[in-house]
Amino acid sequence: MPPNFGASDDDLFKRPTIYRGDLFKGEVVVVSGGGSGLGKAMATLFGRLGARIVICGRDPAKLDAVKTLFDARGISCSVHSMSIREPEAVDAFFDQVFADEGKIDILINNAGGQFPQDAMDLSPNGWRAVIDTNLNGSWNMMQTAAKLWRDRSAPGNIINIVADIWRGLPQMAHTTAARAGVIYASRTVAVEWAQYDIRVNCLAPGCCESSAFGRYPAEGAESFKQSNPMLRAGDEWDIAEGAVYLASPAGKFITGETLTIDGGQQLWGDSWPGGRPAWAELDYSKGRGKR
Repeated sequence: MPPNFGASDDDLFKRPTIYRGDLFKGEVVVVSGGGSGLGKAMATLFGRLGARIVICGRDPAKLDAVKTLFDARGISCSVHSMSIREPEAVDAFFDQVFADEGKIDILINNAGGQFPQDAMDLSPNGWRAVIDTNLNGSWNMMQTAAKLWRDRSAPGNIINIVADIWRGLPQMAHTTAARAGVIYASRTVAVEWAQYDIRVNCLAPGCCESSAFGRYPAEGAESFKQSNPMLRAGDEWDIAEGAVYLASPAGKFITGETLTIDGGQQLWGDSWPGGRPAWAELDYSKGRGKR
């Protein structure tokens, strides 16, 4: 696979979309973790469709690069450097967005982080770091946004980007634990918050090529193409268009759902982000694994 993964900036603006160009005109869309990868692709598509974009993340350089890109393309964009792990920072972020934009229509809860590691070798700090970002951080964003919508008698729309966890995910026990928590928290509050006209859904990418691929060993990234019956990875645009569907009027009767975009991965096999170990190599003449 090539050393640079994911779509280029030009590609993100040239990719065709089935959606109407003014679909989100006048709406404010918050994308956490929007400085790169799937978050950047989603922010780009919502911006192309007329939304005012607000991006938060931990890397100021990435955020500034996206703002420069969007400004040059005529997309309204503000950026905020912060950590979703810190409830006080999340509160301050949302207060600032409401002060600047007057409202928030859609929250794309995308920020997160993980690393490939055999479960036996996970350190307590490694486990806590991923749980704190992917589960607790996602919750901080969800609950804070929901309270502000409730207090303003305004509708809300939350899309949590999780993971294709339905078969488990070897070398990612910390991630599957956190993402499963987000999915079931979302299903729960979709009921509780329906009275406030707040929809809550999840989007579960399978192995979709993005800049994050570069963080994995080459053999791990290569295994992603073997993880589904299409025998290829998806891409960032698959996820961006899925998020638009859930956020758009077409999804107005969908809440508490998880849209899985994985090329059939949940029906087929698994990936090994750290590289497939020898005991799990496929040899169909001897059964699933070489033993």
